[in-house]
Amino acid sequence: MKRKDESLSPVTGSGPAHSLVITEDGLAEGVRYVPSPNHDERPCGTQIELLVIHGISLPPGEFGGPAVIELFTNRLDPAAHPYFATVAGQRVSAHFLIRRDGELIQFVPCSGRAWHAGASDWRGRGRCNDFSIGIELEGSDDAPYEETQYEALAELCRALRGRYPIADIVGHSDIAPGRKTDPGPYFDWARCREICV
Repeated sequence: MKRKDESLSPVTGSGPAHSLVITEDGLAEGVRYVPSPNHDERPCGTQIELLVIHGISLPPGEFGGPAVIELFTNRLDPAAHPYFATVAGQRVSAHFLIRRDGELIQFVPCSGRAWHAGASDWRGRGRCNDFSIGIELEGSDDAPYEETQYEALAELCRALRGRYPIADIVGHSDIAPGRKTDPGPYFDWARCREICV
């Protein structure tokens, strides 16, 4: 198992092609792992069938910096930015974050239940956290995502589909309509469905 906050090369589509591997304990090999306390066990016998794509930026519309990592690890300083005071007390996480440069960071082993979806429903089945993997893309509803992010997402999706019986890929807005809008109108769903197989 990787050490906490282990820094390795980003998973991106640039350079020599390599295959990402998800281990039996649900960790992506060679990926930076920053454990989040915001997770628990999946219900016994639950299969992972869904990938949920999110978009996140902290502060909203600003990219880079440590704020997303700090949010997922309960270290966000509410005094560092006016917006942070509105979210600093939340206990949220995702399994993965893909930064603007394509770096992939893992926060929760895939075997665990990350707290990313909230109140949610997929095809009449509630509690999507139970059977899904949450993938955050650093972005917003107001800007296109980067090429490197799609490349990293494609590699991650292929690895996850190689390990789990993934039936579908959806957006946060699909499982929480009216409450969530991410990954937003600039996310290229046609491309996602083409490359994430």
